Amino acid sequence: MKRVLIGASVIFVSVGANAQSTLTLYGIVDEGLSYFSNVATTPVEGHSTVRLLSGVMQQSRFGLRGTEDLGSGYKTLFVLENGFDASTGKLGQGGLLFGKRSFLGVISPYGAVTLGRQYDTNVDMAGQFEAASQWGGYIVAHPGDVDNLNNTITTNQSIKFTTASFAGLKVAALIGLGGVAGDTARNRIWSASAGFTNGGFSAGAGYLRINNPNVSFFGNGGSPAAAISGVPGNNMASPVYSGFSSARTQSVAVAGASYTIGAAVIAAVYSNTIFGELGDLTSGQNARNLRGQAVFNSAEVNANYRVTPALLVGAAYDYTRGASTGGRTGATYNQFSAGIDYNVSSRTDLYTVGVFQHATGTDSTGNAAVAAINGPSASANGKQAIIRIGIRHKF
Repeated sequence: MKRVLIGASVIFVSVGANAQSTLTLYGIVDEGLSYFSNVATTPVEGHSTVRLLSGVMQQSRFGLRGTEDLGSGYKTLFVLENGFDASTGKLGQGGLLFGKRSFLGVISPYGAVTLGRQYDTNVDMAGQFEAASQWGGYIVAHPGDVDNLNNTITTNQSIKFTTASFAGLKVAALIGLGGVAGDTARNRIWSASAGFTNGGFSAGAGYLRINNPNVSFFGNGGSPAAAISGVPGNNMASPVYSGFSSARTQSVAVAGASYTIGAAVIAAVYSNTIFGELGDLTSGQNARNLRGQAVFNSAEVNANYRVTPALLVGAAYDYTRGASTGGRTGATYNQFSAGIDYNVSSRTDLYTVGVFQHATGTDSTGNAAVAAINGPSASANGKQAIIRIGIRHKF
């Protein structure tokens, strides 16, 4: 015990000795009960269940953030952020220690350059317009988080530049290095986005391009699926897109905006996601012998209203349409969400969120589409509802 106290004292003394440096320990613990209707237990049977789930509104996490003033408006910055499951104590992101984010960079009067494991720029500039990032959590994200606006996946080996705000405009670009000798394009990821804010109006748009997404993006956690007969295993779990693991490319174009009117905020966001050049066995499995591309279009409108400084209510509707080439009909997902968030203090809030999704058509697996609310349990058929009651504490 004495050694722990002495070590902690040394840390605080070393930080306090330089008034121009900061070191912050921060985190979120999000826990609660979630009711799932119609969970698939066999291909033809579904049952409801209640689970204690962590990190629905925001993933439970802890992190270290530090800066050092270099003078003349320049600073160094680092972030080490770990995701975990408060229900079981296990690490998130496939067991990675700092799987949420881990990067180091320099901030200047013109912007910031950061290097490491980071969110793509679409998340930074357009993710805020999705209800999932406001009051709903990951269960309100678009089916399977097909456009990654809810930052389900973080980009490895990335270099990102984000400008300072100039008259309300910010621009960002990111490149994730593939790291494959002799083939610099393989596993490469890049994105470019912009955001603008003026008074009560905000807008953002961007483009994300991923090569070999099943391996480079979906498989960048700590435990990617094992290869089968030399072909990469399938890391794309959601039935919304799991049949497209052989895509050589994935692209996501997004645009969103919001407007604040008094205590109300109205927002809309649109995304176009394309899994291209299907049939590449160096990227993933292709049991259905698919060719061409699969296209998803998602359109969401949402609103929230602050009834009192402590009480917020919100509602959202999302329409996602999937279609693939070759005469195959895709799936359609209609999703309705509502939520209430009450701050009992500056750091703790109680919330409840309800989601209902109806799926029709044929999904990526070639079967009748099942409701696939973003999260751990797909439905046994085309309908599913989730009700979440949770508590979130920030420190």
